Amino acid sequence: MFKTLKEDVEVVFEQDPAARTYLEVILTYAGLHAIWAHRLAHGLYKRKFYFIARVISQISRFFTGIEIHPGAKIGRRLFIDHGMGIVIGETCEIGDNVTIFQGVTLGGTGKEKGKRHPTIKNNVLIATGAKVLGSLTVGENSKIGGGSVVLKDVPPNSTVVGIPGRVVIQDGVRVGKKDLNHANLPDPTGDRFKKMEDTIHELKKKIEELQQERGLKHGN
Repeated sequence: MFKTLKEDVEVVFEQDPAARTYLEVILTYAGLHAIWAHRLAHGLYKRKFYFIARVISQISRFFTGIEIHPGAKIGRRLFIDHGMGIVIGETCEIGDNVTIFQGVTLGGTGKEKGKRHPTIKNNVLIATGAKVLGSLTVGENSKIGGGSVVLKDVPPNSTVVGIPGRVVIQDGVRVGKKDLNHANLPDPTGDRFKKMEDTIHELKKKIEELQQERGLKHGN
């Protein structure tokens, strides 16, 4: 248990350059507090102390702004950065060395029973405001771009952006555009609008040329 708690603190120093001292991290990092509260609540949940577990999770939500259902399974070295607004559902499973930013939802898609929340494999990064919904799997070493809505499985080693989420990079091969970090990901929707704008510009040019040809004919 103490080894796990120590790892939870160490990953903050590895991921956040603003972290200065152990005391500062332990006392002021809401993401760390939410993870520790969840580890306690999850232990009680597994022993069928459902009500107490739920109370602990709601108290944690009140103080941290991060809602993690006590039934969710979380691996080692989870890093929650600026975690306000994060929601993690009951049947969600999160692997090791995962990074989650503020406003992320790992939720369901309705009132279905059983496994209804995502499985997040090892070394995944989920950027600000992303929504990963349903009983799907995000493969190892993948990145989910900010504001994306993921509704189907993501292969390992992939980068996903857009609404709905699309794979733009897989196994180092560009499916869309350039390989970037989570703050500067490709925008397939923007690219589509750019193509439409270029097409409209070409059509306008052709219309102007036709109008000029007609004008010359009438002038003759």
